Amino acid sequence: MDRLSQARKVFLSLIFTFISLSLVLANQSGPEDKTKEVDKLFAALDKTTSPGAALAIIKDGEIIYTRGYGMAKLEDDLVMTPSKIFDIGSVSKQFTATCIAILALEGKLSLDDDVRKYIPELPTYERPITIRHLLHHTSGLRDYNALLSLAGFRPDSDCPTVEESLEIICRQKKLNHPPGEEYSYTNTGYFLLGLIVERVSGKSLNQFAQERIFRPLDMKNTFFQDNHNQIIKNRASGYSPEGDGFRLNLSNWDEVGDGNVYTTVEDLYLWDQAFYNHRLGRQLMELLHTQGILNNGQKIDYAFGLIIGHYRGLKTISHSGSWAGFRASLIRFPDEKFSIICLSNLSTFNPAAVSYKIADIYLADKFKEEIKKEKLQEFKPYPLTEKELQEKCGNYKEIKFSQWLTISLEKDNLKASIGRQQLVLTPLGPTSFQTLLGDSLVRFEFGRDEKGQISLSVTGIGREKYTFIKAAPLPPFSPAALKEYEGFYQSYELLGAIYQIILDKENNLKIKFRNAPKEPLKAMAPDEFTAEGLNFTFLRGKNKKVNSLALSVGRAANIMFRKLEKNEAPRFP
Repeated sequence: MDRLSQARKVFLSLIFTFISLSLVLANQSGPEDKTKEVDKLFAALDKTTSPGAALAIIKDGEIIYTRGYGMAKLEDDLVMTPSKIFDIGSVSKQFTATCIAILALEGKLSLDDDVRKYIPELPTYERPITIRHLLHHTSGLRDYNALLSLAGFRPDSDCPTVEESLEIICRQKKLNHPPGEEYSYTNTGYFLLGLIVERVSGKSLNQFAQERIFRPLDMKNTFFQDNHNQIIKNRASGYSPEGDGFRLNLSNWDEVGDGNVYTTVEDLYLWDQAFYNHRLGRQLMELLHTQGILNNGQKIDYAFGLIIGHYRGLKTISHSGSWAGFRASLIRFPDEKFSIICLSNLSTFNPAAVSYKIADIYLADKFKEEIKKEKLQEFKPYPLTEKELQEKCGNYKEIKFSQWLTISLEKDNLKASIGRQQLVLTPLGPTSFQTLLGDSLVRFEFGRDEKGQISLSVTGIGREKYTFIKAAPLPPFSPAALKEYEGFYQSYELLGAIYQIILDKENNLKIKFRNAPKEPLKAMAPDEFTAEGLNFTFLRGKNKKVNSLALSVGRAANIMFRKLEKNEAPRFP
């Protein structure tokens, strides 16, 4: 080969390299240097002293950007990479729903079957609960995770068996609401769906999912973990903040169906593409998008473990997950063939919120709506007199799960106290207020119900609307009045758990129990108290003496306790 030909070959090679590099940079950065903008969103995690996150951005069937941020294991100085394995929490639900859908398409079950056909241990309620109700969170079943916690199980140190979980579900005498009447998210439905898959197929949920989903899609690092003692290579540890650092936050629970899928962003990319390439079948993937319908004919946004929604005028299909120290999000913009998968091992990180910001960067020219400006300073506060503000103050009880919030007036501002959250409300009008909770704009609307009672509607906390009713003014309690509540209370529905309520030397009512809140009970209304999200309604018999109580917490309402007689009370050394 002469020198001219050799020089031409080198020149062409350089040109090819330059073009290839340009294409890579165009995909990863673009004119606006998109990847740098993405990296800024993870700046707080991207250091060797913090838990982190793994990210995959997908466009037109290809991963156009993937990265790990921060650390996978702080204790071992293990850096985060996209190949690390995470617990994805409730993002797992779409895989359980897919198993059910496969069995339905094969005629091995019907979505309209009574759940008791497969789980006869369940109580017979006034109306039958169907598989559809479980899929769409319209069953009314109390959340079994909340029930286990109230029964004394600790997520970070205990391991309730599947049998104990099923038993506590089967002991529930009432539902949160009649089946099909409303949407109310509950992990119980998907735990039961996992059991149905096992009883119909004769295989464990993991075995069935491996054979019908994970192996066909070549998802080699994905599985339902039904044994917490299992060794998982390349797994990221979960963490929560503690003091100036972090503590391990891992779960020992073996229940599957509602969660406990372990996977990587790389495997979830293969799952995401199955909705386009139909490797599991077009009919199956279309069925997964079927949205639930309430008894009144209203369509809800929850499908088969997928939420059908919109963001800035574009259709989205998504789900997020939260369990122990792990957080997860998978958001698909199907019409744009664009998806974002973000998994984190830090409990305070919000992958979904960050993922939408990533969409803002990459789909800027596609959106039909402007970004919602959720900043309080952009709204001029509506002028209200002190009297108008003061009349809204008081304790408010949520009508569904008996949660409490308090509205108070401090320095000419209304403040809402919800648990340990303190939110300053900005008036938009005579009855409308708003505040920021994290990245979410929360609306408060005061009004009156059909009985003329002052009511409060709260939207923007999650996907549900909350309605509160103002309680009557609370008279002061004397020590003698508080002493009426002392005693031992036992709940059949919580596997026989016994709560002791005592009056301490400072005249504070406190609970003695394994998972009891450390704070004393705070009086909210006659016979009604709250402490750290637990809400107690004491009930009286015909003799006007306290003989029972109803305990409510998020996703589980009115769990009954019977007050034990003196001869029944347990004796402690």
